[in-house]
Amino acid sequence: MTSIMRLLAIDTALEACAAAVLDTGGGVLAHETLIMTRGHAEALMPLIARVMERAGASFADLDRIAVTTGPGSFTGLRVGISAARGLGLAADKPVVGLTTLAAFAAPLIADDDTVPVVAAVDARHDHVYLQVFGPGGRTLVAPRLATLREAVLRACASGAPRLTGNAAELLAANWPAEERAPAAVAQANAPDIDWVARLGAAAEASGAPPKPLYLRAPDAQPQDAAQLPRR
Repeated sequence: MTSIMRLLAIDTALEACAAAVLDTGGGVLAHETLIMTRGHAEALMPLIARVMERAGASFADLDRIAVTTGPGSFTGLRVGISAARGLGLAADKPVVGLTTLAAFAAPLIADDDTVPVVAAVDARHDHVYLQVFGPGGRTLVAPRLATLREAVLRACASGAPRLTGNAAELLAANWPAEERAPAAVAQANAPDIDWVARLGAAAEASGAPPKPLYLRAPDAQPQDAAQLPRR
């Protein structure tokens, strides 16, 4: 028999600041999502406090904390993961991480796991972060950074998949006319926080604190010429 679990889920990876409290025996107790492209650091802790209050829960009541680890905004990822790790340390609760790509794909797979799902996050400069899921939610293409052309080709290879993520419409707009059209296009700025919570409850606890999933280096790089020589 599966034991009942209560957890706090956090997502600041993309264009939202969100949190939810899930009780696996009673469903989502409270949730809130603020659509934003910046300001996550200032908004997150007050948002978590409101969600916890609405759920009637204290941190001592939690069994674990779940947080999205990317791919996503470098700043946003650090905000969410730092908050989750800090709360987990203070409350002595385990923290689990899960990807934004899996969170985007989860509701589509749960609705019908026979049709492939392509989850894509806009990486800018004609690139996307991509993962392809086959029947039963099995990974066909592991999370990777791909050019838009490569991403479309890999997506087409799975037939007529469902597209999801904040780059779903971008893939659909570049879909080859000779290929079967996508079965569905589910554009979204950020994953559904309720599904982040559900995946967090199902995730295996590794014992190691979650780290950001960086599939490429930051755009801003230190300049060697500006470095002082070491003595």
